[in-house]
Amino acid sequence: MGVLACVAVISPFPFYYWLWRYPQTWVDLCGKDRDPCHVMAMVSHVLKLLQFIAILSVSTFSWPPPFYFWPLFFSGQFLNVRVYQLLGESGTYYGVRFGKNIPWVTQFPFGVIKDPQYVGSVLSLVACLSWVPYTYILVWILGYVFMVHVESKEDPGSRAKPLS
Repeated sequence: MGVLACVAVISPFPFYYWLWRYPQTWVDLCGKDRDPCHVMAMVSHVLKLLQFIAILSVSTFSWPPPFYFWPLFFSGQFLNVRVYQLLGESGTYYGVRFGKNIPWVTQFPFGVIKDPQYVGSVLSLVACLSWVPYTYILVWILGYVFMVHVESKEDPGSRAKPLS
């Protein structure tokens, strides 16, 4: 189960890489009748479910969780929810790459924390270290580090044509 769990944990990142680097191919694949951000969100949710199933398959649970669990987990989830509140589905799921006009956001956590959604996700993962073998947490975090690097090199010329 170990190798399969690692593959499931890392599975979303090639998808995100492809969409970031070649957004027009995704827009074309979605066609005119489907919002590429919404379709990306649906695929991402399925991939996230696979990640959670994989993590559950290698986890051992004990109660109560360690003292660090609650502050790390809730801080991480707060950041994730806040990012989604501020950016919405289109902002969270690469709308600017798919040709949408997404307004620039400066409210907290933006402007205070670089890549707040990834920071939130990493905090939530680290919170689970008492239950999940560190190898899987590390692989997942390395996926986020990879995407931070990929997304830091945004080439406006590679964006999809504006949606009409």
